[in-house]
Amino acid sequence: MASNYSLLLLFLVFAGTFLETKGKLSPKFYSSKCPKALSIVQEEVVAAIKNETRIGASLLRLHFHDCFVNGCDASVLLDDTSSFVGEKTAAPNNNSIRGFEVVDHIKARLEKACPGVVSCADLLALAARDSVVYLGGPSWKVRLGRRDSTTASRSAANTSIPPPTSNISSLISNFAAQNLSLRDLVALSGSHTIGLARCTSFRSRIYNESTIDAAFAKSLQGSCPRSGNDDNLANLDLQTPTHFDNLYYKNLLKVKGLLHSDQELFNGTSSADKLVKIYANNTFAFFKHFAKAMINMGNIEPLTGSQGEIRTNCRKVN
Repeated sequence: MASNYSLLLLFLVFAGTFLETKGKLSPKFYSSKCPKALSIVQEEVVAAIKNETRIGASLLRLHFHDCFVNGCDASVLLDDTSSFVGEKTAAPNNNSIRGFEVVDHIKARLEKACPGVVSCADLLALAARDSVVYLGGPSWKVRLGRRDSTTASRSAANTSIPPPTSNISSLISNFAAQNLSLRDLVALSGSHTIGLARCTSFRSRIYNESTIDAAFAKSLQGSCPRSGNDDNLANLDLQTPTHFDNLYYKNLLKVKGLLHSDQELFNGTSSADKLVKIYANNTFAFFKHFAKAMINMGNIEPLTGSQGEIRTNCRKVN
């Protein structure tokens, strides 16, 4: 009997090891490999946000733009090389995504503490969570164990990341292609409760659309003319662009969504309308669903086991 029990324990230990090597992400992945990893990322994220509040939204966006292009593999961080053109200059990213220097700084600290252990992909997932929490949003246990890609694809970024001109049907299709549900779509869109958008991404909406509050549109036209000033910025959330809350959804109910793709979530014609109303009236429901959606997004096609590598410098392949 005792020998059978010992065999069972041995099997369970082996099975756990097998699952880890075969791609099972776990919040405890670095518990013994790099015990200080999570605290290092958190400390640096908080310091970066204290230095520039906007960087929290930028770090969250990096994780999103990474995961939607061939999975959460830190491909978004790679600079161009002679063998591939990276994702930084793709249409959704060019002159738009930011925060690379903060990532570099965090990675340098991680490498000093635990050389060659913590992936850039996991760094992005942790930094996104820590940014949301520091700015007043929900927390969740980040599943870890991703590895980094050895290539990137500008063409994939151009086709996989939904543009701000997307309608509700294309948004639903885009998220479904990543195995994300309608609820995931509406909840993750709530990340636009923080951050800024460039004039070029909402110009057409404030001049040509009818599903927008007239006074709201006019208030934006001064800093976003019909031509020029493409890089002028506006708050994605009119009231609290540096606080993670549910006012984004309240703005949609008043047809004050900044981007066309934002307002498409509440346009009177789709099942997304119901979720927007729920989140506008219930911060707890929004936070709960957002946290679950972030976990789901973080599970998109991770490289694990012997796939990919652990980059020493997030900008380039080892």
